[in-house]
Amino acid sequence: MRFGLFYQLPCAPDQAEPIRYNETIEQIVLADQLGFDIAWLAELHFFRPFSIMPAPLYVAVAAAQRTRRIRFGSGVILVPLHHPLRIAEETAVADILTGGRLDVGVGRGTIALHFQGFGVSRDESRARFEEGLEVIVKAWTSDHFEHKGRYFEFPATALAPRPMQKPHPPLRIAANSPDTAEIAGLHNLDVMAASPLNPMPGFFEHVRKYRDALSRANHPEEARDVAALFFVSPGDSPQQVRAQFEPSMMHYFRTIGEQAKAGGRGQYEGSYQYLQQVRERAATIGWEEVYPTMGVFGPAGDCIQRINQIYEGARINQLVCWFNPGGRIPHKDVMTAMERFAKDVMPAVRPLGHRM
Repeated sequence: MRFGLFYQLPCAPDQAEPIRYNETIEQIVLADQLGFDIAWLAELHFFRPFSIMPAPLYVAVAAAQRTRRIRFGSGVILVPLHHPLRIAEETAVADILTGGRLDVGVGRGTIALHFQGFGVSRDESRARFEEGLEVIVKAWTSDHFEHKGRYFEFPATALAPRPMQKPHPPLRIAANSPDTAEIAGLHNLDVMAASPLNPMPGFFEHVRKYRDALSRANHPEEARDVAALFFVSPGDSPQQVRAQFEPSMMHYFRTIGEQAKAGGRGQYEGSYQYLQQVRERAATIGWEEVYPTMGVFGPAGDCIQRINQIYEGARINQLVCWFNPGGRIPHKDVMTAMERFAKDVMPAVRPLGHRM
């Protein structure tokens, strides 16, 4: 079992943007020392309370200069919003500047504000994603290549520089909708699935659908890697954890609804219908629902038991820990939670799974 961190970087009105960035990098430096394996950095746009991190590769490169071992993952690059050659270039440079410690997570995006801001039709997201991903992999792995597709066309082109990792950095797709889980399985890609979007026990069924798609496409299931994103907060008691974690968690869920309202109507059509359920859940959710379905909370024994439950239900390879989803937990308390988790929980569950 490997362990990651997740950063979305919300910023409340009373918080300063430079401080939020500096504290994030300090936490990643500590994670490197504690033995966490990877820091996942989200790409999000145009809504400060939800995130101030539109360019996660910059954060990865900055943190890489102060760390030695921890890897960095884009969680995820929103492929339909960018020219794929630009993604290929920027990830290649980031791979070099992180010393070959980059994982490239990609996704098609879900948030209406993003597509509206960049003037891209969300109805085209799947087709743009699939074509863009094809271009990115060609650019990383070919001396010269040309492309003529539905959205992009260019003559023989050579990427410079190429990524440090060969044949290219590890690829992973955010698979939180049934449609995207199928894409990931058919394309034989590793995945990250988020429990706030797919709470247990539905989380287990969601991962099973991904593995079914792998099987239908004749890809070996055991060769793929599943990362699971969960809220994480170790503590002395469930009551103490709730007092510390709940305000940050509720801020996160409130901003989901606020961001959705800003995106206007028509954003729950087609393959995005599941997002209406996500928004409705976010509007009414409370600790009693989150605690058993989306979190790894409480004393070390409780955390270990929950991680074993997640592993048994989905055979995950990586637990991605979201220590501060709403950004409202003080920096020093986040650092303390990370230290406690690394000391009291990680050693007990590290042996789970087949990827050591």
